[in-house]
Amino acid sequence: RCHPHMLDLITSLQMPKSEENKAVAIFTSQFHKVVKHGLTNFFQSVSRGLGATVATKTRSKKAYKDGDKLLDYHEKQLLRLSANFALTADLCFSLGGRLKFEELLMGRLADALGGIFLGYATLHHYSRRRGIEGLEAVTEHAMLKLEAEAQDALLEASKNFPGPLGGVASTVMKMGCFPLGNMTRPYDKPHDTLTKEVSRLMTTPSELRDMFQENVYMAPEGVTHQVSDLIRALPVCVEADNIASTLRREKRQPTEEEANKIAKADALRDVLIQVDVFENLTTEESQEGYTRPALQGTEERLAALERKEFVKYG
Repeated sequence: RCHPHMLDLITSLQMPKSEENKAVAIFTSQFHKVVKHGLTNFFQSVSRGLGATVATKTRSKKAYKDGDKLLDYHEKQLLRLSANFALTADLCFSLGGRLKFEELLMGRLADALGGIFLGYATLHHYSRRRGIEGLEAVTEHAMLKLEAEAQDALLEASKNFPGPLGGVASTVMKMGCFPLGNMTRPYDKPHDTLTKEVSRLMTTPSELRDMFQENVYMAPEGVTHQVSDLIRALPVCVEADNIASTLRREKRQPTEEEANKIAKADALRDVLIQVDVFENLTTEESQEGYTRPALQGTEERLAALERKEFVKYG
């Protein structure tokens, strides 16, 4: 149903005998369009693959810091992957009705399509939230990972294309998606330098971290709530770590104010790093007779059922 010409072609085969001439004309016209569409996808896959390879090989590792270049580069990579996927979808016609039973192939195509879809979603989010310091780094990291995953999924599909014509389809797919072999598979997972940069932005106070904290529930001060306590503890602990680094570098003892900040951070850490010591997640749950709303709702629905239990028959 997603193919632009296949539905009309199939419909022509189901037309009545009285409209045979019309059916033949429609079938011939649509068949030519199907072939033309497949050839167009093949040549687009090859041309975009070569262009994407050149762009990737000549791209600086710091090019992502320019937002316009970031968007332009990754949009072209997604267009290349989309052309690869379209060609692969055309080759799936060689399987006929057997396609629905080829779970491994369908799983790999789902991985590729998922990577492309999430890539466009990531670029859309970036274009809407531009201006947040550090957003370029996390967008670059996500895009590199998604592109590599989509590429690997298509590669595995080309190596394991099933069916009686699987060998032919596999060869055509490799020629169309990766015309120069490994050279036209340029996508790699994010390098460690970029990963460390994203990690730094997420584990220290930053505009990027503030963005991810949007719409996260914050309990009032003094109310037990682990997530809120973690968020509030971060700037305190980061400041204490900076003080400790300064003291080691200057080889001196802390002032009274510095000592108090370090002690406060240590006390927060001692509480937050405890594992499996929380009897209740929130203050409300510690109250006698408290029942979680979801459990209470389930009990009410079960009580409203006419049939209270199910009898097991042997």
